[in-house]
Amino acid sequence: MRDNVMGEMQQLEPGDDTKQKMLDILKRFHSEEETDNLDDDGLAESALSEETIQKIMSGLEISFDDLSSEEKKHFQRAVASGELSKLIEPWEPWWLKPSARTISLSREGTQRVQPITKQEPDSSPHAHEVPPGPENALAPINKLSSTEPSPLLAVHLVDILYSYCFTLRLYNGDWESDPMGSVMVVLTISFVLGQGGQPETVSEALSNCLEQTCSPAFRHMGGSRFGLGLLDDIVSLLSLGGDGLVCGLCDLRRMIKSGMREVNLDKGRNMKRTEVKRKLTSGERKVYFLMCWVHEQPPEAWSSLAALVVAEKKAAMDYIGGNGNGGGRGRKKAETKGKVIIEEVQ
Repeated sequence: MRDNVMGEMQQLEPGDDTKQKMLDILKRFHSEEETDNLDDDGLAESALSEETIQKIMSGLEISFDDLSSEEKKHFQRAVASGELSKLIEPWEPWWLKPSARTISLSREGTQRVQPITKQEPDSSPHAHEVPPGPENALAPINKLSSTEPSPLLAVHLVDILYSYCFTLRLYNGDWESDPMGSVMVVLTISFVLGQGGQPETVSEALSNCLEQTCSPAFRHMGGSRFGLGLLDDIVSLLSLGGDGLVCGLCDLRRMIKSGMREVNLDKGRNMKRTEVKRKLTSGERKVYFLMCWVHEQPPEAWSSLAALVVAEKKAAMDYIGGNGNGGGRGRKKAETKGKVIIEEVQ
């Protein structure tokens, strides 16, 4: 979150739509300082100059570049220390909203109600409480492959759902603010999409995802505690049934397609760009195939899969918290390939 905020602050330009957000944050920041930073005489000591404060209180637009060098340093320190975290409106995952329980797609996998016009005020998926489902009918699995679907698809679904939930939590629900950054997070967290991995058990799939969550790149999100919380998100998504899962995967596919568009806009030819483009193309196809497969599965399949995820979370928590040292059960799990063993990388 810190990196995202700092990145946005550095990219602010006069006339940018984010100016109003910047102004709101500065106003709230100043109000917080008046309350929290009182000197011995009971007077507020602000890190903002009188000139800046007057601009803020009069409603003038202010960008990051309008601040003095000292104000910029103080603002950046506040961002880095987490002081501004409480000023960010918490995001409620769409899969936890009551409306998610009423998702209903057609037999072909499309939305039952389509907008009568495409000229909507905001056509963004995030303008909806729940991500919209596919606009076109999903293809039958037997039309996409001449062989029987792999029995490991349910395991791969868990891996992909984890990366989706992780990314939305990281971006506070707004992946559209940085489509390329979002899909790169997905490719990093997902063993299936990022490395073409083929985990054979739910335990192995979650172990790979949790290992990335606890890595130096992402441990600032909360490490194993955050990762185990994401297992609850997966269970919530699975509890929505096939239609809810299709909507979630459809949202992920939109994210990947947006990332692909940004890659295509970069005309420079280098190995990294080519590799990312290849992974995104492959990932988009995998997600679509999974959408079609999910749509054809019986409702009872999801409760069984959710039960496996719940069991893995319990096993991981027992290992982490049991007697504080991993105990005999922990040593036994360490000897078993694919079991969830979480270790914070220092």
